[in-house]
Amino acid sequence: MAKFIINGGKKIGGTFLPRGNKNAVLPMLASCVLTDQPVVLHNVPLINDVRVMLELLETLGVEVSLGGHTVTLCAKNLQTTELDPELCARVRTSILLAGPMTARHGTATIYPPGGDVIGRRRLDTHFYGLRALGVEIESNGAYRFASRQLAAADLVLDEASVTATENILMAATLAEGVSSIYNAACEPHVQDLAHLLNKMGAKISGIGTNKLTIEGVSRLSGTEHAVQPDYIEVGSFIAASVVTGGSLTIPDAGDPLALQVMQKTFGKLGVNWTLENGALSMASNPVREILPDVGIATPKIEDGIWPAFPSDLMSVCIVLATQTKGTALFFEKMFESRMYFVDHLMAMGANIIQCDPHRVVVIGPTQLHGSMLTSPDIRAGMAMLIAACCAEGESVIKNAQVIDRGYEAIEDRLSALGADIVRVD
Repeated sequence: MAKFIINGGKKIGGTFLPRGNKNAVLPMLASCVLTDQPVVLHNVPLINDVRVMLELLETLGVEVSLGGHTVTLCAKNLQTTELDPELCARVRTSILLAGPMTARHGTATIYPPGGDVIGRRRLDTHFYGLRALGVEIESNGAYRFASRQLAAADLVLDEASVTATENILMAATLAEGVSSIYNAACEPHVQDLAHLLNKMGAKISGIGTNKLTIEGVSRLSGTEHAVQPDYIEVGSFIAASVVTGGSLTIPDAGDPLALQVMQKTFGKLGVNWTLENGALSMASNPVREILPDVGIATPKIEDGIWPAFPSDLMSVCIVLATQTKGTALFFEKMFESRMYFVDHLMAMGANIIQCDPHRVVVIGPTQLHGSMLTSPDIRAGMAMLIAACCAEGESVIKNAQVIDRGYEAIEDRLSALGADIVRVD
């Protein structure tokens, strides 16, 4: 089991280059099975979840060529439509192969997917949408999907699930007729996948809204596409720089709208930046205050479906609040178990009141102290890294490989910006 050893108190700052969006590239990798022609993806993050997905595709017979941060995929000669059980259990997005595999190859066998344990992550919406398109599904230790010819459907999703939207969207591209998905997720990574599919020959409209319309086509072709920068990674490194008193420049910060959504919440925590010609600049600001709501009320920071504040940034913003003057209520609405990591921050000296599994009150600033920590999931692990970087003394974070699932070479990239961090395998 790998671990990180961090000596806190070092400023993190300089020029940061974000990798491609983790939540965009994983469904893009799955989309390669929709065509027999090569799909080339640039700006691919070399994280563990990507490596597992590539290994999973190779076991199916997909030709995979990885050079730097570019991957070429060709699913011309698949050898099987049954996924490897062990690999399925290591990555949540193995389920994203159900739609495209069944759409093009008529069948898929997928074992229960893995991923972070942050509460129940239901598959019901996936199954509802695929069944509506004509997919027969059996469940007996494995999920078996089968269909001779998909037919268009008008769908109203019971939740705006990102992965369910992506799964149904990929399947609908090859369905006969015109489909619609209402209450669709519209996060930037869902949009990026839709743009890739259109490059492959799909006919998707309504991108960026909660209603997608898909005119089915008989076949898709290969293409080349650059994955958008990961705004979750951008937000994480901004937080790391702020709490350690650093300044940060990001030459290509990605989608301006995503940054605007982030800015609304980061601004409440006293963090601001400028954006010019795609480049983000953030000056050091050691004196920050949490902005109260109207009437000097304690502000509530809550997540939700896009364009609400993303759940994946709640953990790092809680750490940010511990180093900012004032009081804020954080309300986690998306996952039942995401807030449990705050016990570790409290042990480090943070002034946090846990109201219930979904809400915590943070009163800052407080001096954090080095501690022995264990990363429970990707985002909590990154939050612990940020806390350790601003803490007094040495911290050890066990289970470091969990953080590797979402952040590429995190110790090298933090070190390059001034952090004192080493990995011990």
